[in-house]
Amino acid sequence: MVFARWRSLFLAAGCMLYAVCNGYAEDKTKDSDGWVQLFNGKDLTGWKIHPNPNGAIKEITEKKVDGKVVAIEGTVKGVKIPLWRVEEGTIIGGGPSTHLFSERGDYTDFHFRVEAKVNDKGNSGQYFRTAFGPGFPAGYEAQLNATHGDPVKTGSLYPDSRTSLVKYRDKITVLNTAPHKPDEFFTQEVIAVGPKITILVNGKKTIEFEDPDQLYKKGHFALQAHDPGSIMTFRKVEVKELAPAKKAE
Repeated sequence: MVFARWRSLFLAAGCMLYAVCNGYAEDKTKDSDGWVQLFNGKDLTGWKIHPNPNGAIKEITEKKVDGKVVAIEGTVKGVKIPLWRVEEGTIIGGGPSTHLFSERGDYTDFHFRVEAKVNDKGNSGQYFRTAFGPGFPAGYEAQLNATHGDPVKTGSLYPDSRTSLVKYRDKITVLNTAPHKPDEFFTQEVIAVGPKITILVNGKKTIEFEDPDQLYKKGHFALQAHDPGSIMTFRKVEVKELAPAKKAE
């Protein structure tokens, strides 16, 4: 009887510890409105890069301070090139095309918000419900682009030509003129509940679209470094998870 009681207490304590380490710890970071900060302003905890992000990068190297990753470099033609780094409370990306993925890959319904800026002629993306993988990953992308040559600008749901989204290009894109200037911070928000996707820039709705194919139902978040000439800076990355949409009876 005593043994059984101690065994129950031990198991309960173990379950509590597991919960704290694998989920409830995240709840403690929520603010009063339910927002969770995905970037802590100090290092890349909670983020990762694919070990083979593209064919040009032969090796990935992490720089750590006090055991925490603060920068990621890639070796191209024998030369180390900065890819992602934390600097003055921001995440800065650049170099050859890569994506910085959230560790978690089970996000389904949410309000996903970034405060970002992109350089003149730069291009980036705010991926959601995306797979972890090399190249341009499978997932939805909210475009970040003020003056890059691509006419699809910030506030768009990118019409990926590899998918059925290309059929809805006219419905899901902001073309030619971005709702912000290069090198200035702006806020872009993605609200995804079931097949419905809403994008807002600086509080103004740019896209509201219901994907009839619901191509992606869950996945990672990711920040995109598009090409060597693009530099993107993120000073806030946060999410509020939402209840799933109720099915029509």
